[in-house]
Amino acid sequence: MSLEEDLYDQRIRRIAEIEALGFRAYGQRFDFSHTIPRILSEYGDKSPEQLEPRVQVRIAGRLATKRLMGKAGFAHLQQDGEKLQIYVRKDTVPANDFALYQLLDAGDIIGVEGYLFRTKTGELSVHAERLQFLSKTLYSMPEKWHGLEDIETRYRQRYLDLIANPEARKVFVTRSKIVSSLRRQLEARGFLEVETPMLQPIYGGAAARPFKTHHNTLDIDLYLRIAPELYLKRLLVGGLDRVYEINRNFRNEGISTQHNPEFTMLEFYQAYTDFHGMMDLSEDLLRHAAIDATGAEVVEYQGEKIDFGNFRRVTMRDAVGNSSLKGHALMEEFERDIESTLIQPTIVYDYPVEVSPLSKTKPDDPDFVERFEIYVAGMEIGNAFTELNDPREQRHRFEMQLAMREKGDEEAHQMDEDYVRALAYGMPPAGGEGIGIDRVTMILTNSRSIRDVILFPLLRPL
Repeated sequence: MSLEEDLYDQRIRRIAEIEALGFRAYGQRFDFSHTIPRILSEYGDKSPEQLEPRVQVRIAGRLATKRLMGKAGFAHLQQDGEKLQIYVRKDTVPANDFALYQLLDAGDIIGVEGYLFRTKTGELSVHAERLQFLSKTLYSMPEKWHGLEDIETRYRQRYLDLIANPEARKVFVTRSKIVSSLRRQLEARGFLEVETPMLQPIYGGAAARPFKTHHNTLDIDLYLRIAPELYLKRLLVGGLDRVYEINRNFRNEGISTQHNPEFTMLEFYQAYTDFHGMMDLSEDLLRHAAIDATGAEVVEYQGEKIDFGNFRRVTMRDAVGNSSLKGHALMEEFERDIESTLIQPTIVYDYPVEVSPLSKTKPDDPDFVERFEIYVAGMEIGNAFTELNDPREQRHRFEMQLAMREKGDEEAHQMDEDYVRALAYGMPPAGGEGIGIDRVTMILTNSRSIRDVILFPLLRPL
């Protein structure tokens, strides 16, 4: 029998001992009066005298450490990424409660009722008066809570990563702040949050290969969306002038530190503006998201100071330094030589028409379109353009993409007759954009890999 199996059997037996004391191994509701972070925030700087008269509290959390010393002992409870010490003395709690304390293992979840005080060493603690058992752990905590370092385990068993690594929890709290900030900013500007289909009969809105599935009842093949773009623009046709969606997209392509087959995008569309208006809006959105998530416009990413208060704007031809290049040759040179060098926030605009089937052409140069991408830390984090709203031109662009598909380009766009039909009813001039939530989170949390900012990234099964 392995050590882990032996520990598991020991803890199974301990359940019977806990239940013999009158506690349930997987307990009931526990109404706490304070969270541990709230106690630390409100009372962390209080002196012993300021904790009089007694401050009664009820707290709950996971046992991180336990130190039993005869007829008394200490322990630390963890909740919401913070720890608070409790003090349990045999003569101040019921006999069964002290017996329960003696049986506790690191990782068990308990409730404690008592009052706040400071120990002789000055540590804010809860002097326990009652204990309640809430949930038994059957496995030992990773590396005695000194941190879970094995990357594969962190991704496969994110629950252990969140328990053992406070920094992992901070990443996902920050991610939530980023999403909340973007949502709040868009709604303050009159944008309406909507939902569009994830299962689509025709996939589109991006250059990517899809995941394919089958609907049994309708007996039709469907695709997991690679982008919500064409549905959101249908809503512009319908008179919803400002819409956005925070959406999961699925692309059947490679996996890297910057790519996960399932990822989150913010897509938003605004009638009566163009790509210049979207540039201004993008800079505001990202600057305020950085402030809301980190407290500052300047953040550190992999040793570089990234300033979200200062965006540079440059055409693709100027970025490459060759005004004669165009089409796929220009795009290939930019991706090969320039993209990875764009560390500070940079808006690269004026893209070749060949790689932009949904963008409006520049009035003075039909070889290029009114499109831009945002680059930070050598990564693309956003893509936007003045939307093509001429149905005849859109049909022509789709036909160009079909010709590319016939030549072997599996990521070329398909024909979408209903979308062309929608445009024929009249779509107002508009700008649209997609921002990658995962990559923005990488930068604002100084995370090297996209897997570090996705709670459950896709992994090959063991």
